[in-house]
Amino acid sequence: MKGESRNLVKRLPRVVILGAGFAGLTAARSLSGKAKVVLVDRHNYQTFLPLLYQVATAGLAADHVAHPIRGALRKLDIDFRMGSPISIDHKNKSVKLDSSETIEFDHLVIALGSATTDFGIPGVTDHALGMKNIHEALRIRGEVMRRFEDLCRIDDGSKLTITVVGGGPTGVEMAGALAELKRGPLKLDHPSSAQRIHIRLIEAGPDLLPSLHKKLSNKTRKDLETLGVEVALNTKVAKVHPDRIDISNGESIESEITIWAAGVTGEPVMKKLSLPILNGRIEVEPTLQVVNYPHIWAIGDIAGAKGKDGRFLPMVAPVAMQQARFIATQISKLASIGKLTEFSYKDKGSMATIGRHKAVVEVGRLRLTGAIAWFAWLWLHLFYLLGGRNKIGTMADWTWNYLTFDRGNRHIMDGAEL
Repeated sequence: MKGESRNLVKRLPRVVILGAGFAGLTAARSLSGKAKVVLVDRHNYQTFLPLLYQVATAGLAADHVAHPIRGALRKLDIDFRMGSPISIDHKNKSVKLDSSETIEFDHLVIALGSATTDFGIPGVTDHALGMKNIHEALRIRGEVMRRFEDLCRIDDGSKLTITVVGGGPTGVEMAGALAELKRGPLKLDHPSSAQRIHIRLIEAGPDLLPSLHKKLSNKTRKDLETLGVEVALNTKVAKVHPDRIDISNGESIESEITIWAAGVTGEPVMKKLSLPILNGRIEVEPTLQVVNYPHIWAIGDIAGAKGKDGRFLPMVAPVAMQQARFIATQISKLASIGKLTEFSYKDKGSMATIGRHKAVVEVGRLRLTGAIAWFAWLWLHLFYLLGGRNKIGTMADWTWNYLTFDRGNRHIMDGAEL
């Protein structure tokens, strides 16, 4: 019997998954027991990206949005390797990592996620702050708090202007959180200095949260303005400077801190893998197989999968997780009946939080705003957060923030002061 079990294991397909974000980790868990899985990531932890902005605005401790990958895989027959891919040997079906390890596969799943894109706009890379990982979130927090200390030290009437570029969910949530940081903790710390902080949100298009209904977009703008955020629509960035932003109409606006939330593209490491790329994503078939490479799959933000309308699917966690479960089924089908199906995304709705008791939720024709939407947002994010310790810590931080109007994570810990 033991010999038969060993032979059965050998017959399982070897699946290597690159990336342990929402897509990669979900795929690995879904394939556990159905394949011999090796999960690869450059970090030994997964970051809960939807809450990074709260780390950046002192609402959460950084370790509350990070969870050890090995802890998430505990009791599962999945191997983990820390490293980044540097090349794929298509002939021999193997991938080489920067750790010098070469791993063979029957199926390769690319789930490397996304990175901030500057759209070719000068100065973005050098002078704007992105928010795609914990280090960038801590850098934003450190820069905001450092400039606030400057205001407290030099009482000459000068102002601090913080500009968030991009009116999608990330930009809206960041601008709202910054406004509440100013109105709550910073005002309690040093009222006159907090009053000299100006927060602006600019969007190139005519609406905030353009994927949502117009009424929700308008409600979002009204809520932000109630919090004291200046909202500028139809405002396209031409160039970013250390202390200002040039607009495409020829005007310039002050901006001592510029936070870039205007868009993302597939993780640049994909360019090393000799795979077809279309508009910043890996080109895939409707089955999620990479074009011309039936043994390679792409899922999540890096995958150029399209919806029924012919447009790329949004780079959000629900898409990634649905695709992950789908390809696990696809790989199992290949091992048995060999017939594949096409991926179809089931949109379960969208949401964004603006501030205390302020949020918008859209699920089909159901549209919620205000406190009900805010509590729904809190519950859903807490539900998907990995790890009991992280859930408890996040709930504790949120409760403290709510009851005291304070934020205890206002430390400058980005290393820039060393």
